[in-house]
Amino acid sequence: MDDFRIGKLVVVGVGLIGGSLAAALKREGVVDRVVGVGRSRNNIERALTLGVIDEACDDIGDAARDADIVVVSVPVRQTASVIGPLREALGNGAVLTDAGSTKRDFVTLARSYFGGETGNNVLENVVPGHPIAGAERTGVVSATADLFAGKRVVLTPMPETSDASADRIGAMWGACGADVIHMSAEHHDSVFSAVSHLPHVLSYALVEMIASRSNSEELFSHAASGFRDFTRIAGSSPEMWRDICATNRDQIVTDIEAFQQALVTMVNHLRAGNFDSVESIFAAAAQARQAWMEKQK
Repeated sequence: MDDFRIGKLVVVGVGLIGGSLAAALKREGVVDRVVGVGRSRNNIERALTLGVIDEACDDIGDAARDADIVVVSVPVRQTASVIGPLREALGNGAVLTDAGSTKRDFVTLARSYFGGETGNNVLENVVPGHPIAGAERTGVVSATADLFAGKRVVLTPMPETSDASADRIGAMWGACGADVIHMSAEHHDSVFSAVSHLPHVLSYALVEMIASRSNSEELFSHAASGFRDFTRIAGSSPEMWRDICATNRDQIVTDIEAFQQALVTMVNHLRAGNFDSVESIFAAAAQARQAWMEKQK
């Protein structure tokens, strides 16, 4: 879409992701006006000061009434409290997307709020999405226009979603320098449970385990780069990750159980002194990681 342009963009939740999206689109000169909606007055005022948004609005329905695109970028369990007032805007042609890390819940909410006799006419303007980018920092002060450059954005259009709406949201992320791909919401939640949600759960669990020990101060004093690298993501928003676990718990439980079995195998090898088997597991893992890293270049 070489002529892609957004007249009015509404960002609900002007944090790291929502703020970075607005900043990138403003830098690229493809958006005329950005309206921010958020629960934190201090964060919204900071977004205004930084020039990330052009104006703030307390009422989601009012903000979205004449919008071209509405982006919901809030912790996933807050989505239900913000999308209800958007039906009128969608009926007027606005395209709704989100930035949540789980997708089946968003699809369910969209059908619940916008379904019914006229649901297909409204749902054609709904494009669930997930930018695979972020950091352990939060808030608009952490936003950067470069956050999505070279990163992947997954869109999970519903059967009701029109091609035009999906193309428009794809073009929006493309303008930020992202690589856009499509998959089903179900497949998305399965994939990202294994490669994103599970690692975060493990990182939080490890830090909590160390912190709960009587000699935790000593243990942390000796922790070096390996521990820091493994636990970096435990610095992410606990609220956000609580919500991700709540909305994708079946997949996460399945992956935790698979990981538990991998640990049982390792424990059995260690107890039996089967260190050749331990080395084989390490070697296979190292080879798989190296192959993955090569593809990232």
